[in-house]
Amino acid sequence: MNHIILILILQLCYVPMLALRTISMVKKLTLLTAFFGFLEAIIYVFGLALVLTGDQSTLAMVVYALGFSLGLIVGIKIEDRIAIGYRSVQVNIKQENQELINSLRSYGFGVTVFQGDGREGTRYMLDILTKRSIEKDLFDIIESFEPHAFIIAYEPTRFKGGYIEQLMKRNAQRIPSQFLLQNQHLKGIKKLLNTLVEEFKELFKPKSNL
Repeated sequence: MNHIILILILQLCYVPMLALRTISMVKKLTLLTAFFGFLEAIIYVFGLALVLTGDQSTLAMVVYALGFSLGLIVGIKIEDRIAIGYRSVQVNIKQENQELINSLRSYGFGVTVFQGDGREGTRYMLDILTKRSIEKDLFDIIESFEPHAFIIAYEPTRFKGGYIEQLMKRNAQRIPSQFLLQNQHLKGIKKLLNTLVEEFKELFKPKSNL
């Protein structure tokens, strides 16, 4: 029975590691991708070895598959919880709702307004960039002002220039250097560790509320 429980636990750990490794890779967090990939490989090989050695019972194989399925649920919950990155949101409305625009800007959202011709006349599109951690808050604000707005959200992968780059530079936190390392090898190790720490901070940054 302990054998079966161990297989289930390993699978519950393996799939979230896979999810975290995929998230890190998409976000180009190099060291974290390698770290989670290392843990993922160890757990996978160990868990598979438990199934393929010994009695090789049907129950063990079923538990292995069940653990994988449950691990997917856990992985999705983890990804939703940490919610790193940004969303680009396009809001299509019939009127230029200045109250909505001012409200969004007062909360710190960058909003660009475009005017275009739709099938039923003039339409206005708001182009908004937001952190994923407060995406729901953004949608709630839009819903309160424009309940019938047409909204599209997608994830950008690169930034250059504009309001958001200035904001990220202003809010960037750097680990202070207290000692000057003369040895170049030690400097490389320190840079590696600092990068790993900053990537962990980026990956597990807590959600903020408006």
